[in-house]
Amino acid sequence: MRLYAVVAAGGFRRYATYRVATFAGIFANTVFGFILAYTYLALWDERPGLGGYDQAQALTYVWLGQALLMTCAMLGGSFQDELIERIRTGDVAVDLYRPADLQLWWLAGDLGRAAFHLLGRGIVPMVLGALAFDLALPSHPLVWAAFLFAVLLAVVVSFAIRYLVALSAFWLMDGAGVGQMAMLVGMFFSGQLLPLTLFPGALGAVARALPWSSMLQIPVDVLLGKRTGWGLVEAYAFQAGWAVALLALGRLLQGVATRRVVVQGG
Repeated sequence: MRLYAVVAAGGFRRYATYRVATFAGIFANTVFGFILAYTYLALWDERPGLGGYDQAQALTYVWLGQALLMTCAMLGGSFQDELIERIRTGDVAVDLYRPADLQLWWLAGDLGRAAFHLLGRGIVPMVLGALAFDLALPSHPLVWAAFLFAVLLAVVVSFAIRYLVALSAFWLMDGAGVGQMAMLVGMFFSGQLLPLTLFPGALGAVARALPWSSMLQIPVDVLLGKRTGWGLVEAYAFQAGWAVALLALGRLLQGVATRRVVVQGG
């Protein structure tokens, strides 16, 4: 485990070196946060209580979405593009022969990346949003702890999805198309555009049952106090269940791909 802790720390330091990109990201998240906030204000002025949120909760949803956008890599990217390139060039064969688990190696690095983005690109827009608008932020530290644990599970689910996207390159030789589709689906079904509670009927039920809801909708509801007691346990179980299932599928495909590389190499 020490090896993977070092990899995670390395992932944090790696993204911390891109200071200009970080400042640009903070600026972009803040600008889009204000655009969405005023859009939500207009919408909630017309329809108070829409989706089960009051106006302060809706604005909190907006700024948490900006804080978690890069933390959960809802636009894809990060290790995904690098792994796809290594698969395309064949360099992944070296990775498979290393005395380290391929999936855990990339997961550890992605956790370090997520930790940096939560601190580097999450806190500042959230603070600016709180200064400009009346947000429904909890005061009890246990609520924040529950939220952070939900974010951790959200990052693992996000990683598992992106890992599957990257592994598709073993068969497609270029995962760019799959990555684009995954990004569009993820943006829609994570609740990044609109809370999933606004989706009508069967569409809403399906959206809330898909793994992408773990990445934003559930962490937001935890922070807003809509998931307490057994509801909180069920939320964690939902996230953990998807994380385990997707990681297991990734490990299965990784095993198939490894045998393919060994056969071709032989």
